[in-house]
Amino acid sequence: MSEVEENIKRLTANKHVQGVLIVNEDGQIIKSTLEPSLNKKYSDLITKLVEQTIFCIKEMDDTNDLTFLRVRTKKHEILISPDKEYLFITIQNPETKS
Repeated sequence: MSEVEENIKRLTANKHVQGVLIVNEDGQIIKSTLEPSLNKKYSDLITKLVEQTIFCIKEMDDTNDLTFLRVRTKKHEILISPDKEYLFITIQNPETKS
């Protein structure tokens, strides 16, 4: 668990990172640095997104697996690293070039 804590510290030290969320395969929150009001929302929606993405990938090629998912919008960039037991989710502001 200390390795996880170190990764969370390293990520949250980045000025663009808004928060980190770790959820289990059922969408239950294991660890979060987000505001409490956002935890459930992100957990539920991202868990569903990952399930649908895995389904699509398996439908296209059943020998393939999802290893990383990046979703970028105008306001946020959501980085999702799935594992067998949990999802490691990072929410950040997209970097803008000045």
